[in-house]
Amino acid sequence: MSDRKASPGRIRTEVHGRVFKIIIDNPAKKNSFTPSMMVEMSNAITLLDNNDEYWVGVLCAEGADFTSGLDMPRFFGPNAEKTEISPSNIDAFALKGRCRKPIVTAVQGIVYTIGIEMMLAGDIVVAAWDSRFCQMEAKRGIAPLGGAHFRFLTRAGWGDAMYHLFLCDEFDAERARAIGLVQEVTQPGRQIERAMELAQTIANNAPLGIQVTKHAALKYIEAAERDAIDFIPKIKDRVLNSEDMMEGIRSFVERRPAVFKGK
Repeated sequence: MSDRKASPGRIRTEVHGRVFKIIIDNPAKKNSFTPSMMVEMSNAITLLDNNDEYWVGVLCAEGADFTSGLDMPRFFGPNAEKTEISPSNIDAFALKGRCRKPIVTAVQGIVYTIGIEMMLAGDIVVAAWDSRFCQMEAKRGIAPLGGAHFRFLTRAGWGDAMYHLFLCDEFDAERARAIGLVQEVTQPGRQIERAMELAQTIANNAPLGIQVTKHAALKYIEAAERDAIDFIPKIKDRVLNSEDMMEGIRSFVERRPAVFKGK
């Protein structure tokens, strides 16, 4: 448990009885993720999975926004930072294994790119009505690499998934709820409280019963997910070695519209 005020750009954790709370803490930068934050997020989710004292997880964020996504230059720019996540860890997008405990995610404000992918890696989402969702990777010359290409489809269906993945548009909490990405919409400032209430209700149930229910449900979609996950390296190689990706990063840094060439 960590109850101290973390330095900017960190992932904090708190224990509330059987509920393990994971907090994104970089509000000065709209909770954008650095490489080290991705490692810390993986460590926190893995701890939730491994510790039998924790029965339910809540993922939330400080400040006005859930996350604006990756701090792009620190991942893909010339000064990109190198970090390493333990091979035995569960990653933030649950691509190398899914947390066996239920996870309730609370979102608000900006919920871009990896924000959507992290909430889809969990189970239940509570959104403040001021939430703004966007899967905008293709606007930056890349593609969703954290699971949106299949989990968006699982939650929303083909037409609604492709509508938002192709348009890279911004949509609100009511739209997210209508297509199944969000389960409850609350007043801003109430989303974390409501997520904690739901988590406590879940924790009042038998933990093994909840965990085997999640495990059995995942069996239904496991094979399709595995094929989609195994295809990510091919997607990644194609977009990250493209001229368009470099143009996307330059345009982001220079704060201008990108000019893509399809190369």
